[in-house]
Amino acid sequence: MRVALAQICSGPEVEDNLAQVREQVAKAAALGARLVVFPEATMRAFGHNLASVAEPLDGPFATAIGDLATEFGLTVAAGMFTPARSSQDGSRVRNTLVVAVPTGPAGGGRPARVQGYDKIHLFDAFGFSESDTVEAGDDELRVEVDGTTVGVAICYDIRFPQLFINHARAGAKVILVPASWGSGPGKLDQWQVLARARALDSTSWILACGQADPKASGVEAKPDAPTGIGHSMVVSPTGAVVAAAGSGPELVIADLVPGSSDRARRDIPVLTNARLS
Repeated sequence: MRVALAQICSGPEVEDNLAQVREQVAKAAALGARLVVFPEATMRAFGHNLASVAEPLDGPFATAIGDLATEFGLTVAAGMFTPARSSQDGSRVRNTLVVAVPTGPAGGGRPARVQGYDKIHLFDAFGFSESDTVEAGDDELRVEVDGTTVGVAICYDIRFPQLFINHARAGAKVILVPASWGSGPGKLDQWQVLARARALDSTSWILACGQADPKASGVEAKPDAPTGIGHSMVVSPTGAVVAAAGSGPELVIADLVPGSSDRARRDIPVLTNARLS
Protein backbone atom coordinates (compact mmCIF):
# COMPACT_ATOMS: atom_id res chain seq x y z
CA MET A 1 0.00 0.00 0.00
CA ARG A 2 1.33 3.41 -0.96
CA VAL A 3 0.78 6.03 1.74
CA ALA A 4 1.30 9.77 2.02
CA LEU A 5 2.00 12.02 4.99
CA ALA A 6 0.90 15.59 4.25
CA GLN A 7 3.00 17.70 6.60
CA ILE A 8 1.25 21.06 6.40
CA CYS A 9 1.21 24.11 8.64
CA SER A 10 -2.33 24.98 9.67
CA GLY A 11 -3.41 28.51 10.43
CA PRO A 12 -6.48 30.06 12.06
CA GLU A 13 -8.74 30.01 8.98
CA VAL A 14 -10.62 26.75 8.36
CA GLU A 15 -11.20 27.42 4.66
CA ASP A 16 -7.53 28.16 4.06
CA ASN A 17 -6.60 24.92 5.81
CA LEU A 18 -9.13 22.98 3.72
CA ALA A 19 -7.54 24.44 0.60
CA GLN A 20 -4.20 23.01 1.73
CA VAL A 21 -5.87 19.65 2.32
CA ARG A 22 -7.39 19.57 -1.14
CA GLU A 23 -4.07 20.46 -2.78
CA GLN A 24 -2.19 17.73 -0.94
CA VAL A 25 -4.90 15.08 -1.48
CA ALA A 26 -4.74 15.76 -5.22
CA LYS A 27 -0.94 15.42 -5.19
CA ALA A 28 -1.07 12.22 -3.12
CA ALA A 29 -3.67 10.69 -5.43
CA ALA A 30 -1.63 11.58 -8.52
CA LEU A 31 1.33 9.75 -6.97
CA GLY A 32 -0.76 6.63 -6.38
CA ALA A 33 -1.31 6.88 -2.62
CA ARG A 34 -4.17 4.88 -1.16
CA LEU A 35 -4.07 6.69 2.18
CA VAL A 36 -3.10 10.27 3.02
CA VAL A 37 -2.63 11.41 6.61
CA PHE A 38 -2.78 15.03 7.74
CA PRO A 39 -1.68 16.38 11.13
CA GLU A 40 -3.59 16.91 14.32
CA ALA A 41 -5.37 20.30 14.33
CA THR A 42 -5.55 20.45 10.54
CA MET A 43 -8.86 22.27 10.91
CA ARG A 44 -7.35 25.08 13.00
CA ALA A 45 -3.95 25.50 14.60
CA PHE A 46 -3.59 25.39 18.36
CA GLY A 47 -3.40 28.78 20.02
CA HIS A 48 -6.65 29.95 18.45
CA ASN A 49 -10.23 29.55 19.68
CA LEU A 50 -11.17 25.93 18.98
CA ALA A 51 -14.74 25.93 20.27
CA SER A 52 -15.80 28.51 17.69
CA VAL A 53 -15.00 26.12 14.81
CA ALA A 54 -15.93 22.80 16.42
CA GLU A 55 -18.60 20.91 14.53
CA PRO A 56 -19.98 17.36 14.39
CA LEU A 57 -18.88 14.71 11.91
CA ASP A 58 -21.79 15.56 9.65
CA GLY A 59 -20.74 19.23 9.55
CA PRO A 60 -19.02 21.07 6.69
CA PHE A 61 -15.39 20.21 7.54
CA ALA A 62 -15.77 16.44 7.89
CA THR A 63 -18.15 16.43 4.93
CA ALA A 64 -15.48 18.17 2.84
CA ILE A 65 -12.93 15.52 3.88
CA GLY A 66 -15.40 12.80 2.89
CA ASP A 67 -16.03 14.49 -0.46
CA LEU A 68 -12.28 14.52 -1.17
CA ALA A 69 -12.04 10.81 -0.35
CA THR A 70 -14.90 10.15 -2.76
CA GLU A 71 -13.54 12.39 -5.53
CA PHE A 72 -10.00 11.03 -5.45
CA GLY A 73 -10.75 7.46 -4.35
CA LEU A 74 -8.34 7.30 -1.39
CA THR A 75 -8.65 7.34 2.39
CA VAL A 76 -8.12 10.74 3.99
CA ALA A 77 -7.41 11.31 7.71
CA ALA A 78 -7.26 14.84 9.15
CA GLY A 79 -7.34 16.46 12.57
CA MET A 80 -10.40 18.51 13.52
CA PHE A 81 -12.41 19.56 16.57
CA THR A 82 -15.88 18.36 17.50
CA PRO A 83 -18.16 19.64 20.28
CA ALA A 84 -17.56 18.15 23.73
CA ARG A 85 -20.39 15.92 24.92
CA SER A 86 -20.43 17.24 28.47
CA SER A 87 -20.00 20.96 27.77
CA GLN A 88 -23.05 22.98 28.76
CA ASP A 89 -21.90 26.30 27.33
CA GLY A 90 -20.08 25.04 24.21
CA SER A 91 -16.67 26.16 25.46
CA ARG A 92 -15.04 22.72 25.33
CA VAL A 93 -14.26 20.48 22.39
CA ARG A 94 -12.98 17.03 21.53
CA ASN A 95 -9.71 16.65 19.65
CA THR A 96 -10.86 14.45 16.79
CA LEU A 97 -9.32 12.69 13.82
CA VAL A 98 -11.81 12.36 10.98
CA VAL A 99 -11.12 9.36 8.75
CA ALA A 100 -12.94 9.14 5.43
CA VAL A 101 -12.72 5.82 3.57
CA PRO A 102 -13.98 5.68 -0.04
CA THR A 103 -16.69 3.13 -0.80
CA GLY A 104 -16.17 3.07 -4.55
CA PRO A 105 -13.79 4.14 -7.33
CA ALA A 106 -12.54 7.70 -7.61
CA GLY A 107 -15.31 10.03 -8.73
CA GLY A 108 -17.83 7.21 -8.59
CA GLY A 109 -20.31 9.24 -6.61
CA ARG A 110 -20.75 6.81 -3.72
CA PRO A 111 -20.19 8.74 -0.47
CA ALA A 112 -17.17 7.88 1.66
CA ARG A 113 -17.61 6.32 5.07
CA VAL A 114 -16.72 9.02 7.60
CA GLN A 115 -15.68 8.08 11.15
CA GLY A 116 -14.01 9.91 13.99
CA TYR A 117 -11.57 9.14 16.79
CA ASP A 118 -11.48 11.39 19.85
CA LYS A 119 -8.04 11.72 21.44
CA ILE A 120 -7.93 9.65 24.65
CA HIS A 121 -4.76 11.00 26.27
CA LEU A 122 -4.75 14.77 26.63
CA PHE A 123 -1.55 16.81 26.60
CA ASP A 124 -1.28 18.02 30.19
CA ALA A 125 2.50 18.22 30.18
CA PHE A 126 5.43 20.59 29.67
CA GLY A 127 3.36 23.43 31.12
CA PHE A 128 0.47 23.02 28.66
CA SER A 129 -2.98 21.92 29.81
CA GLU A 130 -5.04 20.57 26.92
CA SER A 131 -7.71 19.35 29.32
CA ASP A 132 -8.61 22.95 30.15
CA THR A 133 -10.45 23.21 26.84
CA VAL A 134 -10.60 19.64 25.52
CA GLU A 135 -12.66 16.68 26.69
CA ALA A 136 -10.97 13.28 26.48
CA GLY A 137 -12.33 10.54 24.27
CA ASP A 138 -13.10 7.02 25.44
CA ASP A 139 -13.15 4.68 22.45
CA GLU A 140 -10.52 3.23 20.14
CA LEU A 141 -11.00 3.36 16.37
CA ARG A 142 -9.83 1.03 13.65
CA VAL A 143 -10.77 1.22 9.97
CA GLU A 144 -10.20 -0.95 6.93
CA VAL A 145 -8.13 0.47 4.07
CA ASP A 146 -7.84 -1.80 1.03
CA GLY A 147 -8.25 -4.85 3.27
CA THR A 148 -5.69 -3.69 5.85
CA THR A 149 -6.76 -2.87 9.39
CA VAL A 150 -5.54 0.59 10.41
CA GLY A 151 -5.53 1.83 14.01
CA VAL A 152 -5.71 5.47 15.04
CA ALA A 153 -3.95 7.56 17.69
CA ILE A 154 -3.31 11.29 18.10
CA CYS A 155 -0.12 13.04 19.27
CA TYR A 156 0.24 12.59 23.07
CA ASP A 157 -1.30 9.10 22.68
CA ILE A 158 2.13 8.06 21.36
CA ARG A 159 3.47 8.06 24.92
CA PHE A 160 1.04 5.30 25.95
CA PRO A 161 2.05 1.91 24.51
CA GLN A 162 -1.10 0.03 25.50
CA LEU A 163 -3.24 1.78 22.89
CA PHE A 164 -0.87 0.64 20.16
CA ILE A 165 -0.72 -2.89 21.56
CA ASN A 166 -4.53 -2.98 21.66
CA HIS A 167 -4.68 -1.97 18.00
CA ALA A 168 -2.21 -4.66 17.03
CA ARG A 169 -3.98 -7.37 19.02
CA ALA A 170 -7.19 -6.37 17.26
CA GLY A 171 -5.53 -6.97 13.89
CA ALA A 172 -4.14 -3.56 12.97
CA LYS A 173 -0.96 -3.62 10.92
CA VAL A 174 -0.77 0.14 10.38
CA ILE A 175 -1.29 2.85 13.04
CA LEU A 176 -1.77 6.54 12.29
CA VAL A 177 -0.34 9.17 14.63
CA PRO A 178 -1.22 12.68 13.46
CA ALA A 179 0.33 15.27 15.76
CA SER A 180 1.01 18.91 16.49
CA TRP A 181 4.15 18.21 18.50
CA GLY A 182 5.27 20.96 20.83
CA SER A 183 8.77 22.34 20.44
CA GLY A 184 11.39 22.46 23.18
CA PRO A 185 14.67 20.90 24.34
CA GLY A 186 14.78 17.21 23.52
CA LYS A 187 11.30 17.15 22.00
CA LEU A 188 12.42 16.11 18.50
CA ASP A 189 14.44 13.23 19.91
CA GLN A 190 11.43 12.14 21.97
CA TRP A 191 9.13 12.25 18.94
CA GLN A 192 11.50 10.11 16.89
CA VAL A 193 12.21 7.62 19.69
CA LEU A 194 8.55 7.26 20.60
CA ALA A 195 7.45 6.60 17.01
CA ARG A 196 10.06 3.87 16.65
CA ALA A 197 9.28 2.41 20.06
CA ARG A 198 5.55 2.19 19.32
CA ALA A 199 6.35 0.41 16.05
CA LEU A 200 8.37 -2.15 17.99
CA ASP A 201 5.77 -2.47 20.77
CA SER A 202 3.05 -3.26 18.26
CA THR A 203 5.09 -4.69 15.37
CA SER A 204 3.06 -2.35 13.17
CA TRP A 205 3.75 0.36 10.63
CA ILE A 206 3.61 3.79 12.29
CA LEU A 207 2.56 6.73 10.13
CA ALA A 208 3.48 9.73 12.28
CA CYS A 209 2.42 12.96 10.60
CA GLY A 210 3.17 16.21 12.38
CA GLN A 211 2.37 19.84 11.78
CA ALA A 212 5.21 21.61 10.01
CA ASP A 213 7.26 24.05 12.06
CA PRO A 214 5.62 27.48 11.60
CA LYS A 215 9.04 29.18 11.50
CA ALA A 216 10.14 26.92 8.64
CA SER A 217 6.80 27.57 6.93
CA GLY A 218 6.86 31.35 7.17
CA VAL A 219 3.69 31.28 9.27
CA GLU A 220 3.07 33.36 12.38
CA ALA A 221 2.01 31.18 15.32
CA LYS A 222 1.08 31.55 18.97
CA PRO A 223 4.40 31.21 20.87
CA ASP A 224 3.10 29.10 23.77
CA ALA A 225 0.96 26.65 21.79
CA PRO A 226 2.13 23.22 20.52
CA THR A 227 2.10 24.24 16.88
CA GLY A 228 4.44 21.61 15.45
CA ILE A 229 8.05 20.84 14.65
CA GLY A 230 7.62 18.79 11.46
CA HIS A 231 9.74 15.65 11.04
CA SER A 232 6.91 13.36 10.03
CA MET A 233 8.01 9.78 9.48
CA VAL A 234 7.02 6.33 8.30
CA VAL A 235 8.39 3.64 10.61
CA SER A 236 8.48 -0.08 9.78
CA PRO A 237 7.24 -2.83 12.13
CA THR A 238 10.87 -3.46 13.10
CA GLY A 239 11.48 0.17 14.06
CA ALA A 240 13.30 1.38 10.95
CA VAL A 241 12.52 4.87 9.63
CA VAL A 242 11.85 4.30 5.93
CA ALA A 243 10.79 7.84 5.01
CA ALA A 244 10.95 11.16 6.85
CA ALA A 245 10.35 14.87 6.38
CA GLY A 246 12.29 17.92 7.48
CA SER A 247 10.80 20.79 9.46
CA GLY A 248 8.90 22.60 6.69
CA PRO A 249 5.80 21.69 4.64
CA GLU A 250 6.34 18.47 2.72
CA LEU A 251 4.50 15.51 1.22
CA VAL A 252 6.13 12.22 2.21
CA ILE A 253 5.40 9.15 0.07
CA ALA A 254 6.21 5.59 1.14
CA ASP A 255 5.30 2.07 0.07
CA LEU A 256 4.42 -0.29 2.91
CA VAL A 257 5.95 -3.69 2.20
CA PRO A 258 3.26 -6.40 2.02
CA GLY A 259 3.55 -9.01 4.75
CA SER A 260 6.20 -7.11 6.71
CA SER A 261 4.05 -6.84 9.82
CA ASP A 262 3.25 -10.56 9.69
CA ARG A 263 6.96 -11.38 9.38
CA ALA A 264 7.83 -9.08 12.27
CA ARG A 265 5.21 -10.73 14.45
CA ARG A 266 6.66 -14.14 13.67
CA ASP A 267 10.24 -13.04 14.27
CA ILE A 268 9.56 -10.81 17.29
CA PRO A 269 6.35 -12.21 18.85
CA VAL A 270 6.05 -9.61 21.60
CA LEU A 271 2.26 -9.59 21.30
CA THR A 272 2.00 -13.27 22.15
CA ASN A 273 5.00 -13.46 24.50
CA ALA A 274 3.74 -10.67 26.76
CA ARG A 275 2.68 -11.81 30.24
CA LEU A 276 1.52 -8.45 31.58
CA SER A 277 -1.25 -6.20 30.24
